[in-house]
Amino acid sequence: MNVIELLQGQLDENLIQQLSQHIGAESTEQTEAAASGIISTLVAGLNKNAATPDGANALVSAIDRDHDGSILEDVAGFLLGSRETSNSSTLNGAGILQHILGGKQSNTQDMLGKATGLDTAQIGKLMIALAPMVLAALGKARKQEAVSSENIGDLLSGSVKSQVNQQQEMGLLQRFLDADGDGSVMDDIANMGMKFFLNRK
Repeated sequence: MNVIELLQGQLDENLIQQLSQHIGAESTEQTEAAASGIISTLVAGLNKNAATPDGANALVSAIDRDHDGSILEDVAGFLLGSRETSNSSTLNGAGILQHILGGKQSNTQDMLGKATGLDTAQIGKLMIALAPMVLAALGKARKQEAVSSENIGDLLSGSVKSQVNQQQEMGLLQRFLDADGDGSVMDDIANMGMKFFLNRK
């Protein structure tokens, strides 16, 4: 399973239109590009977090506790508030972002805003809406493909690698792991996601 492709496939015209209205964007194309970049960035961030045994165990524990993948059955309904889950943590986008990006969230918002023309408040709102979907995709993968703490890192890194050639991606991931928080690596990863979206249209 390619997590990024699964998530990109959820970004249909109806969802993008609703997300655009949710964040007050004038252009659905801006929303599409930003959503694609956000997904790629969050998957890359999760890949970084799962690079150690403790990180992988913590991620799988969070998936088992809060993210069974069921929200993918009605993404728009769950993400935009017309439906609720019994577990409030499942849709806690702000909390999920803090765990994935930590102090890099602000830089990521700034970069995506510059790349798409959306303001940072709109980007932040979109990130909060989409973050639960990323964890839901991993929950689905865990159920369908027996993803565990031993192989979740392989799933995530394989998903990132699919967007670029291996040599470029390996250098990029190394820079991501070693990043000092200045946003430059997030810039590259998010741009990969936007290019992937544009190329598949």
